[in-house]
Amino acid sequence: MNIYENVVILNASLPDEEINGSISKIKDIVINAGGEVLLADMWGRRKLAYEIKKQNKGFYALLIFKAPPSTVKKLEEFYKVFDPVIKYMVIKLDPKQAKHLEKTEAAGAEQTPKEA
Repeated sequence: MNIYENVVILNASLPDEEINGSISKIKDIVINAGGEVLLADMWGRRKLAYEIKKQNKGFYALLIFKAPPSTVKKLEEFYKVFDPVIKYMVIKLDPKQAKHLEKTEAAGAEQTPKEA
């Protein structure tokens, strides 16, 4: 399985419940396709650099997941027909980036029990 980084920009005028529901749908697609969501980071509402689909603001979300290559095709097909999505980008991380990410996660997991 490959590790992918996915940035999604959702319509910022949607209420928080709909945005959270949209992110949940995206996570479900990854999980149902045999993948695993490693990180879901919500960056929040931000001004766009340029107008996209008559929108000046967007809600940014970063997802990092491990999945087979066919999952990316399913995600991209979903994004094309899912109205809350303004823009998206899925990038396959190279082995160096993936290894660095796994080391960072392992270090974070080790630090969490010490802090508690």
